[in-house]
Amino acid sequence: MSKVVTMAIAGLGNRGNDIYAHYQLVAPEEVKVTAVADPIAAKREEAQRTYGIAPENCFESAEEMLAQPQLADICVIATQDKQHVAQAVKAIEQGYHVICEKPISPSLQECLHLQKTAHEHKKMVAVGHVLRYTPFYSRIKELLDSGVIGNVVTIQAMENVTYWHQAHSYVRGNWRKSEETSPMIMAKSCHDLDMFAWLLGKKCKRVSSYGDLYLFKPENAPEGAAKRCMDGCKVKEQCPYDAEKIYITNPETGIRGLQADPERDKWPVCILSPNDLSEEAIYQAIQEGPYGRCVYACDNDVVDHQVVNMEFEDHVTVSFTMTAFTSKGGRTIKICGTLGDIIGDLSTNEITVALYGKESQMICATEGDMSGHAGGDNRLIHDFVSAVQEEMSESSLRTGIDASIESHVIAIAAEYSRCHGGESVDLEEFVQNCEE
Repeated sequence: MSKVVTMAIAGLGNRGNDIYAHYQLVAPEEVKVTAVADPIAAKREEAQRTYGIAPENCFESAEEMLAQPQLADICVIATQDKQHVAQAVKAIEQGYHVICEKPISPSLQECLHLQKTAHEHKKMVAVGHVLRYTPFYSRIKELLDSGVIGNVVTIQAMENVTYWHQAHSYVRGNWRKSEETSPMIMAKSCHDLDMFAWLLGKKCKRVSSYGDLYLFKPENAPEGAAKRCMDGCKVKEQCPYDAEKIYITNPETGIRGLQADPERDKWPVCILSPNDLSEEAIYQAIQEGPYGRCVYACDNDVVDHQVVNMEFEDHVTVSFTMTAFTSKGGRTIKICGTLGDIIGDLSTNEITVALYGKESQMICATEGDMSGHAGGDNRLIHDFVSAVQEEMSESSLRTGIDASIESHVIAIAAEYSRCHGGESVDLEEFVQNCEE
């Protein structure tokens, strides 16, 4: 049996605790969490109890943890976006292999610095682009590589953020301000941009982008709106963004739906009250905390819709839309080739292959563990742990940093284009200018 790989985790939020640390419970024969860092004492204490961590290995910050002699084989960086690179670089210098949550950084210079550091120290760095590991996209990749639809010429894709997810994460939540975290095209959709590069196996040459913050700003507040949803708002009943609806009564997102189906994903209500998932605690959170603010009275500035047009090698074109204004979430994709097309819907894991002049074929891409990002989360961790156990190189990973840099270049260039009137950006020149 291969040795159990040890893991230190910086950041015990939804990703750090619920995905990476939780993997010890999924596969105890593969992983043991030996150290954690988080500023919230209750999270550290819960992790200590759940994973059997020594008290002296529970730290208030990643910096404090990384100041110690190496405490594990792997360090997971699951803190806020702008903290990632400094912490990951320190972890590499301490001797860790690193799993870095996406995005690496909104700064291209920082992304390149982490890549250089990993190479210099001969350490593996995986980026949390979990969609590469999903059965859905893996099956599409197999189909494209088989040549069944000939040469790919165009791709149309859409990320349906959903109205309530936009309100939760990008209006009220941690990713609402570009300067504090990342532009939304990076924070939310570097997954998608990574998919195009991986599926095509080609480099992106040029990018242009348009988008803006359309709805969630003070001048759009309806007459009678209160600053907080629970403070006598006169339009509460007809407002779909009402915090009580999203976090209490909505059967898919609210606490009452979770009480009726305890096996349902605890997100997003677990973000409001990680250690007390009672209705009383959630009400208190929306009465007092940031998630109870009116969506028209927050300090958000990220876009709520954006389109990115890309030209890849061999004149292959990709059009991608990210929008808040959808009733249901998920990703859709249409890939058009010289012999046929492929249409996929990640929300149902259904793929339709239609060869020109022939009957279409439906494929349901579900197999094995489908938890966490359509089955991608645990597969990514397993792949990285296996690579550490086998002492393999980063090239064995689907999401090594060399592969993952591409999506970040596209996202950063897209945001530059958006902020400059949709200017067409040559990516080779853009990277050269950033390196100078």
